Amino acid sequence: MTRVLIVDDHSFFRRTLADVIDAFDDLELVGQCSDGAEVAAAVADLRPDVVVMDVRMSHMSGIEAARALQQHGGGPAVIMLSSVDSLGARAAAREAGAVGYLVKGGHVEEVLEAIRQVAGGLSG
Repeated sequence: MTRVLIVDDHSFFRRTLADVIDAFDDLELVGQCSDGAEVAAAVADLRPDVVVMDVRMSHMSGIEAARALQQHGGGPAVIMLSSVDSLGARAAAREAGAVGYLVKGGHVEEVLEAIRQVAGGLSG
């Protein structure tokens, strides 16, 4: 069972992705955050295997939150989601410790496959 934490400041997107994850027996939604500033505490409390996180959020970006998680070491795999598909954004995400980068608007199957891949130790 792969434990997943969703982080996105858009509640509709967050709740929709949560519903999708809940529909699969091999995935367990352990929590949701609406901002990157909430991620470190949620990871410590909920112990997810994978964090699916938006790049742009109002108080703390996903890049900053991923960087903070990386400083603690041994944390969950991070998959970044963004509406922007640029080499610069992808590079910033990788530099911050993300192991995957997906563009919003793609197929939900891409997100599910990325979660399963990174939980299995592969880059998404």
